[in-house]
Amino acid sequence: MKRAKITVIGAGNVGASCAFWAAAKELGDIVLIDIPDFADKTAGKALDLAQCGPVERFDCKITGTADYEHAAGSDVVIITAGIPRKPGMSRDDLIQTNVKIVKSVTQQIAKVAPQSVLIVVSNPLDAMVYTAWKTSDFPTNRVVGQAGCLDIARFRTFIAMELGCSVADISALLMGGHGDDMVPLPRYTSVAGIPVTQLIAKDKLDAIIQRAKVGGGEIVKLMGTSAYYAPAAGSVAMAEAIIKDKKRILPCAAYCDSEYGVGGYFVGVPCVLGAGGVEKVIEVELEGDERKMLDSSVAHVKELVGVADGFMKG
Repeated sequence: MKRAKITVIGAGNVGASCAFWAAAKELGDIVLIDIPDFADKTAGKALDLAQCGPVERFDCKITGTADYEHAAGSDVVIITAGIPRKPGMSRDDLIQTNVKIVKSVTQQIAKVAPQSVLIVVSNPLDAMVYTAWKTSDFPTNRVVGQAGCLDIARFRTFIAMELGCSVADISALLMGGHGDDMVPLPRYTSVAGIPVTQLIAKDKLDAIIQRAKVGGGEIVKLMGTSAYYAPAAGSVAMAEAIIKDKKRILPCAAYCDSEYGVGGYFVGVPCVLGAGGVEKVIEVELEGDERKMLDSSVAHVKELVGVADGFMKG
């Protein structure tokens, strides 16, 4: 049986953590790619991770390189490349810089791994997944963004902290854009089948939702850098669902046209992930306020994409 192949673009904290989680789950051979200036460091990280194999009992080939030829034949490509927003940097400055980066790496991946599924993690997520799609010319089912898996993990973590229960018993749903733009759906959130609204008072649940929305900023304040363990774990959960054809229902930035009336943008929605990538977008019933929040979130996504589209054409 042919072993799967996962390529991770960007060997920083998020990319290296993706490689770690993928190796620990023994999902397949792993290629970690970064720019030529960091080629030695990337090779070193790959070698260090490979030497965990005898301890953690995983068998896979791990390559660290700046050469995209090593990504040939990849089943899944996780794109983490890009810079974080720095003090004094405008939103448009960030988009302009990361559009260039994501466009460049996607062009190279499309040449060597034209049948791969792209999982985009770079920020601003909603604009970058659109950039990867337009650049690659891949079918929409093979381009997907990771945001909801991270946001929902934060939401579930904070609910478990409040209730003092296992995170494994919490099932939650949220939609829309990443972070501040996410649309939590308490009606679809439960603990061992019990609606969360019966277990947590509204004021406390509202506080948990707000904390989940700004969860990334909380970590930046504490560490001085963006989160990486949880974003990487969310990305690899998506990769595992695709590689193992698990048909998992996960919240991802998937292409929606008629779905939810979005009209041709990548938006956070529950979808089925399997060997074909995004195999189905699931439409759930939304009440008035939920619909308004989603529409507002989609409007912001469209604004971000409009800015990115201008830089791609410029």
